[in-house]
Order: sequence, then C-alpha cells, then structure tokens
Amino acid sequence: MALPIPPDITRLLISWSEGDSSALEQLVPVVRSELQRLAHGYMRRQRPDHVLQTTALVHEAYLRLVDAQRLKWQNRAHFYAISARLMREILVEFSRAEHAQKRGGGIKAVPLEETAVAASSPDAILVALDDALNDLARFDQRKASIVEMRFFGGLSVEQTAEVLNVSRITVIREWNKAKAWLYEAISGEETEAKI
Repeated sequence: MALPIPPDITRLLISWSEGDSSALEQLVPVVRSELQRLAHGYMRRQRPDHVLQTTALVHEAYLRLVDAQRLKWQNRAHFYAISARLMREILVEFSRAEHAQKRGGGIKAVPLEETAVAASSPDAILVALDDALNDLARFDQRKASIVEMRFFGGLSVEQTAEVLNVSRITVIREWNKAKAWLYEAISGEETEAKI
C-alpha cells in the first residue's frame, strides 16, 4: 500500500532533524492522516472498551515524535516506522500499567512459554507479542524491525526494504522467518523455521 504523502516529506523531515522548527509545522498536517491510519490499525486490535482512543494515541505519539527531533530521518518510510514503534510502545505501556493496577500494583513474571495461555485478552496478547518481539530483537534486530514495520507500521515490503536498505527478497525471507519464530515463542508450538 503506497503512502499518500507528497514527495517533499523527506526534505521536511531532514530540515526538522537539523533544527528547523518551521519544518515541523509544515510536516504535521501532511502526516496527520497517515498517523491516524496507523493508530486506527492499532486500536482495531484492542478491546472495544479500551480507554485510549485513536486521537489520543496519535496525540501521544506526536508528543514523543517532537521529542525525537534529534533523530536523523532517512525518509518518510523511516518516519512511519518510528511512529509505529512509538504507538506500539504507548499501547504496551498502557496495557502493562492497567494490568498492574488490576493485579494490585505488580505484574507477576510469567515465562514466555506460558504467555499463550495467559494471553486471553487483546491487552495481554499485545504484551506477549511485545515481549517476544523484544526477545527477537536481542539476537536479530533486523528481523524485529521488519515485523515492526510490516505488522505494526503497515509498511509494504518495498517500503520496509527502503528503510532498511536491503533487497525486497531479504525482507520477504526474514519476515516469514520472524513470523514463524514469534508464533513459536508465543504459542510454545515448535515450527520448522529457525532464525
């Protein structure tokens, strides 16, 4: 799916990362609809009575993006990949905090093998996926980045390849291996695919 963004977004991102605050002012209206689309995709996976709404998620991500000015933006796909990561972090933090409140203030440590059983709600599933994705990132950051960009960020294979500066076939191959690894990590079922 192509992102409906004017070609000058890369210039605006670079100007913003170099300290031009007017570039941020020009950038916000251009990317607002895409951030809304990303947030809507995340919220669609949440339970219907979730306290956070799409607009609140976009707002929180925007506040964190403003703090990320020191990043050296590569292009629009890189911007959306970072935005997707921030939204995931916001939802996971919210889920962990809500779970801690329900359980008397402390989250009980559960081995990764047991998370599939414990993960009965969308919040718990998100936390289990985040934990598994963090485990994957410890030994293969590129595969974790591909999952984040494709699954959470909604980036195409081509956009992901552009951000990571790898071939399209590398993204496809590593995406498939990462999905199999994550499935095994969360469900505890062994698959033939090994990282």
